[in-house]
Amino acid sequence: MAVTIEDLYRNYGILADAKDNLSQHKDAYQVILDGVKGGPKEKRLAAQFIPKFFSSFPELADAAINAQLDLCEDEDVSIRRQAIKELPRFATGENILRVADILTQLLQTDDTAEFNQVNAALISIFKIDAKGTLGGLFSQILQGEDIVRERAIKFLSGKLKTLPEDVMTKEVEEYVFAETKKVLEDVTGEEFVLLMRLVSGLRVLQTVHGRQQLVELVVEQAFLEQALNPADPDTVDRLLQCTRQALPLFSVSRTNVDFTFVSLFQYNSIAKIFHMLTSPMAELDIQLEVLKLLAEMSPFCGDMDKLEANLNMLFTKLLEFMPLPPEEVENGENSTSEEPKLQFSYVECLLFSFHQLGKKLPDFLLDKVDAERLKDFKIRLQYFARGLQVYIRQLRVALQGKTGDALKTEEVKPTSDLFHNPPSYKSTVTLSWKPVQKTEAVAPKRLAAEELGSGGSTKKQISPLPRRDARQIYNPPSGKYSASIGNFTYERGGFRGGRGRGFGARGNRSRGRIY
Repeated sequence: MAVTIEDLYRNYGILADAKDNLSQHKDAYQVILDGVKGGPKEKRLAAQFIPKFFSSFPELADAAINAQLDLCEDEDVSIRRQAIKELPRFATGENILRVADILTQLLQTDDTAEFNQVNAALISIFKIDAKGTLGGLFSQILQGEDIVRERAIKFLSGKLKTLPEDVMTKEVEEYVFAETKKVLEDVTGEEFVLLMRLVSGLRVLQTVHGRQQLVELVVEQAFLEQALNPADPDTVDRLLQCTRQALPLFSVSRTNVDFTFVSLFQYNSIAKIFHMLTSPMAELDIQLEVLKLLAEMSPFCGDMDKLEANLNMLFTKLLEFMPLPPEEVENGENSTSEEPKLQFSYVECLLFSFHQLGKKLPDFLLDKVDAERLKDFKIRLQYFARGLQVYIRQLRVALQGKTGDALKTEEVKPTSDLFHNPPSYKSTVTLSWKPVQKTEAVAPKRLAAEELGSGGSTKKQISPLPRRDARQIYNPPSGKYSASIGNFTYERGGFRGGRGRGFGARGNRSRGRIY
């Protein structure tokens, strides 16, 4: 005989009145468990009543959890939501892992309200037992279905950083890092980015040693022991993504930067295959992307090996991308109808890298470059600088009457640095696609009592004039030539390959590329 609403209320009353003698009313609790076999109203009541008395009947614990799980899978979304809402009440003792596992699987729902309910339930049990909850999540990440794995990783990446320190203790964070390293043995491109974002935010890894561990994790994923195949877009993409994940770590700590920098982007190696690199996506200029990464890493390069050879490679590339001025005929006109193409974005990257490495070998242009080659370089550099000034003037005319950061353009300080004899490397340069570092205004010093005059007034403070050798910040122009290399980001999954480790080796998974 099916359980009715009246049966549920009657047996609920028996249990509520029993107080200390609840264990003697096992039959009443069994009637409530049987409510999951009734109609929609009976199921909704059962979803509320089952967890209320769950802890009083340990011998029926499995039956109670299974009954609640049946309701979590009901066809009626309102019943599912009610059952999910009550699931955290089952998260006690040894049941925490099972409840976390169930909730992780429920992340695959496509109903927005239900999905939010699952998220809220997971956060709730995190506060009960963070390590046990993580056990359920990582279990599904390592063994669950694709959709569950994907959403569990996104949950961890987005939600863990919102949890307070009393939940995310040192022990819990160390557990997260250990389990994440297991997952990273076999990931897609998108998963790699999300997981690195997750572990990079752990407080336990904010030390120098912690950052070093993260750098080593990235280097391991880059498969540096394998020769770079420029014709394979997935191999190229892996290198780019690993380098992008390493860059924020370099800015915090320079530990092992030299090794990673040289290993990921050996100048001479890249020079040989530069024009052979295959882009992972049609709209991405892969050569420019490589040069951008090269430029971003160059400030963090220490006393690297083969500095002279690397500077020579950059110098050669600069000559390649900076054309000679067109020859003039007798009437003063150009001998050719077309002006040489000025590739501002490419030159910016190369010039920045050369400027950064040149600081470590300031006599390179004088002692390591013959006079004819240096003269040729300066002619090209002067022609490029003139072209840039013309472009800046045209840009300012186009932007007349407008306001904002788009108008903040200055001369190219690195070019003027290299015209000096000997060359100077004093300018502080900001790459055009990177945010400008704003200096905070310093509050005026409050005068001490003895500095005040007898009348209590202060002398007028005279602002010091700027020093002639004051370092100026170079902010390159933005616009037609630089916009295309702005804050471009991309994430990919589904890398090809039959390796047992690294991107794209998750058995028969086929996640596709994420752009």
